[in-house]
Amino acid sequence: MDAFCRLSGLDPLWDWNRTWYTANPDLTQCFQNTVLVWVPCIYLWLLAPFYCLHLYCHDRGRIRMSCLCTAKMVLGFLLASFGFVEFFYILLERSQEIQQHMVFLLSPIIRSMTVILALCIIQLERVRGCRSSVFLFLFWVLAVVCSLVPLRAKIQLGIASDIVRYLAFFSYFTIQLAQLFLCCFADQPPEGKTILEKNPCPVKDASFLSKILFWWFTGLVVKGYRTPLAAEDLWTLREEDTSNKIISELQQDWTAECAKIQKQEKALASGVALGSRLPDQAQLLRKLQKEQSSGFFLLRTLARKFGPYFLTGTLCIIFHDAFMFAIPQVLSLLLGFMRDEDAPLWKGYFYATLMFLLSCLQSLFNHQYMYTCFTVGMRVKTAVMGLVYRKSLVINSAARRTCTVGEIVNLVSADTQKLMDFVVYFNAVWLAPIEIALCLFFLWQVCLNHLGPSALAGIATVILIFPLNGFIAKKRSKLQVKAIQMKFMDGRIRLMNEILNGIKILKFYAWEKAFLEQVLGHREKELKALKKSQILYSISIASFNSSSFLIAFAMFGVYVTLDDRNVLDAQKVFVSMALINILKTPLSQLPFAISTTMQAMVSLRRLGKYLCSEELRVDNVSKAPLSSGKNVAIENGTFSWSAEGPPCLKRINIHVPRGSLVAVVGHVGSGKSSLLSAMLGETEKRTGRVSVKGSVAYVPQQAWIQNATVQDNIIFGREKMKTWYHRVLEACALLPDLDILPAGDATEIGEKGLNLSGGQKQRVSLARAVYRKADVYLLDDPLSAVDAHVGQHIFDKVIGPKGVLRDKTRILVTHGMSFLPQADHILVLVDGEITESGSYQELLSRHGAFADFIHTFASTERKESAIQRGEEIFHLLVNSLFLNILLKNYHTNKILCPVSETDQEQVPEDLGKLTEADKARTGRVRLEMYQKYFKTIGLAIIIPIVFLYAFQQGASLAYNYWLSMWADDPVVNGTQIDTDLKLTVFGALGFVQGIAIFGTTVAISICGIIASRHLHMELLINVLRSPMSFFECTPSGNLLNRFAKEIDAIDCMVPDGLKMMLSYVFKLMEVCIIVLMATPFAAVIILPLAFLYAFVQSFYVATSCQLRRLEAVSRSPIYTHFNETVQGASVIRAFGEQPRFILQANQRVDFNQTSYFPRFVATRWLAVNLEFVGNGVVLAAAILSVMGKNTLSPGIVGLAVSHSLQVTGILSWIVRSWTDVENNIVSVERVNEYADTAKEASWSVEGSSLPLAWPQRGTLEFQDYGLQYRKGLELALKGITLNIHERERVGIVGRTGAGKSSLALGIFRILEAAKGKIFIDGRLSPALLNCNNPDPVLFSGSLRMNLDPFDTYTDEEVWRSLELAHLKNFVSNLPDKLNHECSEGGENLSLGQRQLVCLARALLRKTKILVLDEATAAVDLETDTLIQSTIRTQFEDCTVLTIAHRLNTIMDYTRVIVMDRGHISEMDSPANLIAQRGQFYRMCREAGLV
Repeated sequence: MDAFCRLSGLDPLWDWNRTWYTANPDLTQCFQNTVLVWVPCIYLWLLAPFYCLHLYCHDRGRIRMSCLCTAKMVLGFLLASFGFVEFFYILLERSQEIQQHMVFLLSPIIRSMTVILALCIIQLERVRGCRSSVFLFLFWVLAVVCSLVPLRAKIQLGIASDIVRYLAFFSYFTIQLAQLFLCCFADQPPEGKTILEKNPCPVKDASFLSKILFWWFTGLVVKGYRTPLAAEDLWTLREEDTSNKIISELQQDWTAECAKIQKQEKALASGVALGSRLPDQAQLLRKLQKEQSSGFFLLRTLARKFGPYFLTGTLCIIFHDAFMFAIPQVLSLLLGFMRDEDAPLWKGYFYATLMFLLSCLQSLFNHQYMYTCFTVGMRVKTAVMGLVYRKSLVINSAARRTCTVGEIVNLVSADTQKLMDFVVYFNAVWLAPIEIALCLFFLWQVCLNHLGPSALAGIATVILIFPLNGFIAKKRSKLQVKAIQMKFMDGRIRLMNEILNGIKILKFYAWEKAFLEQVLGHREKELKALKKSQILYSISIASFNSSSFLIAFAMFGVYVTLDDRNVLDAQKVFVSMALINILKTPLSQLPFAISTTMQAMVSLRRLGKYLCSEELRVDNVSKAPLSSGKNVAIENGTFSWSAEGPPCLKRINIHVPRGSLVAVVGHVGSGKSSLLSAMLGETEKRTGRVSVKGSVAYVPQQAWIQNATVQDNIIFGREKMKTWYHRVLEACALLPDLDILPAGDATEIGEKGLNLSGGQKQRVSLARAVYRKADVYLLDDPLSAVDAHVGQHIFDKVIGPKGVLRDKTRILVTHGMSFLPQADHILVLVDGEITESGSYQELLSRHGAFADFIHTFASTERKESAIQRGEEIFHLLVNSLFLNILLKNYHTNKILCPVSETDQEQVPEDLGKLTEADKARTGRVRLEMYQKYFKTIGLAIIIPIVFLYAFQQGASLAYNYWLSMWADDPVVNGTQIDTDLKLTVFGALGFVQGIAIFGTTVAISICGIIASRHLHMELLINVLRSPMSFFECTPSGNLLNRFAKEIDAIDCMVPDGLKMMLSYVFKLMEVCIIVLMATPFAAVIILPLAFLYAFVQSFYVATSCQLRRLEAVSRSPIYTHFNETVQGASVIRAFGEQPRFILQANQRVDFNQTSYFPRFVATRWLAVNLEFVGNGVVLAAAILSVMGKNTLSPGIVGLAVSHSLQVTGILSWIVRSWTDVENNIVSVERVNEYADTAKEASWSVEGSSLPLAWPQRGTLEFQDYGLQYRKGLELALKGITLNIHERERVGIVGRTGAGKSSLALGIFRILEAAKGKIFIDGRLSPALLNCNNPDPVLFSGSLRMNLDPFDTYTDEEVWRSLELAHLKNFVSNLPDKLNHECSEGGENLSLGQRQLVCLARALLRKTKILVLDEATAAVDLETDTLIQSTIRTQFEDCTVLTIAHRLNTIMDYTRVIVMDRGHISEMDSPANLIAQRGQFYRMCREAGLV
């Protein structure tokens, strides 16, 4: 190259004296005209083939020729022409001596050919749909940078040298700058790819530069600053982030992995000898191996899907590390420059600028890595949620019983969060050890040059700290995973889920206080484990934050004590400290990364175990198209609920012809519902064959109702056919109901049908099936929850020979004897076997058990049926104790839901709305929330903590300043004086700081636990003290979200954020003091930067806080939908509606991600902008230090610059932690929302204690009692004055809306008195009565716990109540008897058995007042008769109030109260009332009783 340059009369390629060892540096002419010209050209020519191949493989569509592209082409042709003109100019001017000008001749032609190549690439990018080119952006950056040196040279030479070439170069440089500027913009979208989304994500339109600096996000930040963001302001998800795109591809991979796991299991199973049984330990080991392998397979599937994109982020973090390690080397050069008195100033400025550029590049690569990680984390969350949801639709009953709804919700909330954390911190697991090794290597190098073998002392300290923190992380992770997450938190959430599901029962039995204590018991254990974990964490934090001091103390201590001639100078000290500060990051990250990885492994195992759990086998039922012959057939079928469990059905043989009506009868628990489940494929088929021809509709025994409108529940995803729809409503006796509702069929039904009566729910469920127009109808006792006359109407109009389903195949489980003669075929089930089958007449003629049963009970039922004929309108809606809540609620438009004062009138669109969606507050978090949080802690603790932080940072400042003074200490005769004293003071200050760090972190952790305990208790009391109306209009998902996610944030996130924020705020103060001490003039730069910082931060916090709220609000519907789906999975499967529900789940998850995505991008936007501010401080400190070289000592410069290097991270962490605090204080705000809702009166009357056996007599007295559903409304009960004596039996009757239910609600204090009082045994009513409610709610736990939750009664008393409820034989035959474990909601018992358990619960309480309502709806007639006699005998000494559904049941009562429009219109004995010929007489006459 030198010879080539010499040929053109130029200097050699490189000359150190001209370039480095000079006060005025410059590059040689040869270098300027060869290397600086050729480097961009070589870059383009070398990489162009690979880039063209990439474009060829990724076709995004053709882009039209735009103004931007035209401008690039025009400027490109101008640049190319400049080169050719220069070439011909030289050729003409120097034609005689062309040999001597080869360099000048080649450079322009190479440059022009390269520009033409760039133009070809621009066109190729346009054709292949590339809108913004990284490749060409880097080319133009290189071209401009390489032109800067010649530009400087031209400016120094001036215009006089060669005016033509001078002007040509400036023009060329200007056009290059213009090309670089144009490369900062993105071209228009490709043809045919016009974005149709309502609010597309701007990242699609962003240029490369905008993407790396996150400028595309600025629009949303500005919008969020001006007005609080709403859901409609958020962008739609990019296609690659949507559930549909992610899960459709992942599902196939996961199915293949599951097949491998099953293959492994079969191979293991075949290895065990036939008939032999593995020992328990071997079985347990195999189970654990399966869980681990399933977790590994899940990880492998996720890695295969998201790994390639994740690796691009990994590449970014490697570049980040390279720049990070380059900075201390530049600092070393800068301090060397400060020590060298003869060094020219330009070198100082060069090092300062280089440090600034390296810091900026480090920031850019770091945030690209974080953006990639969070994007992958978001996609992993979507993928896992989708897989779990789809699994919940196919999981079999045995596997379903092993995990409750609460645990499934935990899988999609807590465990997905652990996986997201794992994605962010996984690289630290392998990268942190490499970073530690590199730090130690560079320290060793520094030490070899300066400190010698004392580096070994630092390495030894690292080796000691490292295992200590590893042990703490492992211990903490073990404690956290096993104690908090797995055991206590799951237990608390499960219990809360059951409390919310069974809130009616809690209210009726006044069990709120007792269940509150149970929840608090779980909570205390959880907080105890959390406290241990936080103390360990505090030790860990103290050792991390003290690690730089400990390493420095060990290194410098060993160095100065080895030899008196070993002296510390600024270069040794501050380069070592910069490397030690870098070392702190991997040292702190590694234990956290290991802990996160371990937690993620546990979550993967849990998810893998659930996702690999057994599914319903497709071959359980063979489906076929509809044809003549047998529609449903079971041949020699044996079925069980689990593969290992006992059979629930044996030797079943059924053939159901097309269009026939088959009735299934039998006692409670005989297997009737199991038979229908077998036909649906819900049970395990042991032997035999099941075939079903045609489509199926299913009506479960316990109606499953969605939180949607009446119409949505009935049409269930199908198109509305008006005529058919109206016919279905009429047949299912729903038209009178719709007349009452203000919005008709558009009225919303509460969650789980909470605000409907049992009969209404069942009729909506039946209407859903009828509307479907299916071929086969499986009807599981749909008439049990309706009155007899309504039952008869439904049978005649729907199920019977003249009903709308007359041509369909119907299999009807029933306890109604009157329907049996009209059945084509009857099956009698006893203990899971069909004992008799045939037509009604055939069975009677056999004179078997069935015939005896019919003769005994048929006459009773016929009589009862006749009584009902004239009562259709009266009985239509009088099924449930809660029905009048519904009526009042609808008449008054959301009376029961808490309504703000401004909500005076409802808009017509909200007429039928009941459930209140979770709403996001707007604006910054109110100051009251902070006050509330800190008030729970107490000022007496907060003030000492702030002083402790100040003391901790003061110690840090003192030991750093002490170190700089030591470094500047003069050297006398090759030694420094008083090194022992200096080392002692340095060590003492460092140790004091370490102790202070431990003290502050422990104090804040304990404060956090105090606040968390108080806020959880407050939330729990607020929820439990809310009236029933609150639960009707608040989805349980919203409440569970508060108790799970929000409380978890208050437990951990708020204290951690406060710790971080306070430590970094005080650290920033320390850095500012040090920089100002070194260079007071820095205040001129620091102050504007501080204002800029505050400006950026205020923009960010407003947007980020609102995004956090929107994300929290959109999370609740996911859990609600999950909850609803899991409970109605059998109905969804039977109707074949899985795709629709999956689509709904996808939409809810996507809606949540639309607020999560901008939320994490906001953090990146902030960090990039703030770190540039921080890098400005680094540049200021370095430049000012260079300027003050003659007055500043190297020690103070080293201290200032090394500390200013930390500003970037400190600023970023302050705002991040401040935002985390503000974002998570939103959790305090959301938990506090329920403090202002309407509450019931206190659970106990102050100053009044009840005797244990209260009430002793059972008298009831109403004194001018009035009740209203909300202030300002008309009274529902008006001036009720009434005395009920002990042992009286009182029937309460009246037409719809008369106030019967309101009276009962008043007795139980479900609604509080508007005026007057109720006295029970002469005392104000505290709602400790007995009630048997139609909804049979059981809690997960033992059978005994469900009967006697608080161990008040002896086993003998419990067995006696079971005997009276006719459950003794059933419980005696259970393996665990009273300790039989009930699954969540009591799902492993039949509905009839659950009702009998609830009756046994009422019998056990033996209270003196009993309120009866629909007590035996789901039991067979024989059991019903026995129960009625039990009630009459066992409650002989009690006061009995019956809300009468059948007038004949109260004809022998002491008194009858006739309600009418909230008044008592009549009250006397039945005989006297009939004699008076008033309202009661008319009702009896309508019913055919008189």
